[in-house]
Amino acid sequence: MNILVLNCGSSSVKYKLIEIKANNVLAEGGIEKIGLPDAFIKFKLADGSKKILELDITDHDGAIKAILDLLTSAEFGCIKSFDEIDAVGHRVVHGGEKFNKSVLINDEVIAMIKECYGIAPLHNPVNMAGIDAITHVLPKVPQVAVFDTAFHQTMPAKSYMYALPYKYYEQDGVRRYGFHGTSHRYVSKRVCEFLGVNPAEKKVITCHVGNGGSITAVLNGKSVDTSMGLTPVEGLMMGTRCGDVDPGALTFLMNKYNISAAEMQNIINKESGVAGFTEISSDMRSIEEADNAGVPRAVLGLQMYEQRIIKYIGAYAAEMGGVDIIVFTGGVGENQTGVRANVCRPLAFLGVKLDEELNAKIRGKETLISTPDSKVAVCVIPTDEEYMIARDTEAIVEGREIVD
Repeated sequence: MNILVLNCGSSSVKYKLIEIKANNVLAEGGIEKIGLPDAFIKFKLADGSKKILELDITDHDGAIKAILDLLTSAEFGCIKSFDEIDAVGHRVVHGGEKFNKSVLINDEVIAMIKECYGIAPLHNPVNMAGIDAITHVLPKVPQVAVFDTAFHQTMPAKSYMYALPYKYYEQDGVRRYGFHGTSHRYVSKRVCEFLGVNPAEKKVITCHVGNGGSITAVLNGKSVDTSMGLTPVEGLMMGTRCGDVDPGALTFLMNKYNISAAEMQNIINKESGVAGFTEISSDMRSIEEADNAGVPRAVLGLQMYEQRIIKYIGAYAAEMGGVDIIVFTGGVGENQTGVRANVCRPLAFLGVKLDEELNAKIRGKETLISTPDSKVAVCVIPTDEEYMIARDTEAIVEGREIVD
């Protein structure tokens, strides 16, 4: 079964075509700058090199059509016709309390996705645009929605409720939902397979850290707490998102500088985090370079970034009554050895012992990076959200129950 996985952003579409039975990636790439004159598609060739083509794309319908045309093209294609696409799996960011698992997309599901627009205005509408585009271009192909929030629906109320007037939860659904759920679900399961242990008996802390970042406490295979909240702003310091901040600081600034709610939303989502504080970049590789050069704001910014990861790991270890496994994934977690080392050293009180020499060599490869006598197994596990989306899509289309 060939499954096309789509991840639609406001001006981008990432895609991967997977032959799921063999877990064979047939094609992958993405379109960026949709609606702008310099729109382009970037994709991998058979030899692993990358190719960029400029395109005239005005909307998501055009982007999806361009991807399908590329997949079937004589020069770069990997399939002969659209008929070889058996199903499409979509990443949908917010499922609210409506979805605790992936579902076959129908009119009822579409209506419920749209009901979440109010709490996910930056994400769900563009995810829906991808669903609409496939409906227009491939109307007979089954589509499945895989929600970022679904994995976290096992959190107890004490973890997801905010100490706000209860009416805002009843009327508006204001609570912690968490995100990156597909990634946390994958790595928490995969690390147990990698170590040869039963996830139903382990306390795992998964650290998905990159430009966006979140940490999840996974107790016996279930999410019991996570750092992101109603939106992906809460929690860690990120590339351009502020993470945890006193709401009073925001209202103070809004009142003092007459900042509107829309302007503040832009500030906390796109102008804050590592980029806003250091005024250097949102790319942690650039921050690490500046830190090595002794740039004061970069040094402090990196310390802040790492300190928040340490704090959440410590909190979740306390919440679960200990931790058996810590997993690093995401762009930073998989590749930036210094961040991993700086995060692990203060965790010695938990029994964490990092193999510093091995850690320094590991980038993007499944590896146990703790020492044999470490009480906590520390691992690098590259995430594979697309595989999880494809796997769920296959199960649903074939009428099978999704089993982790």
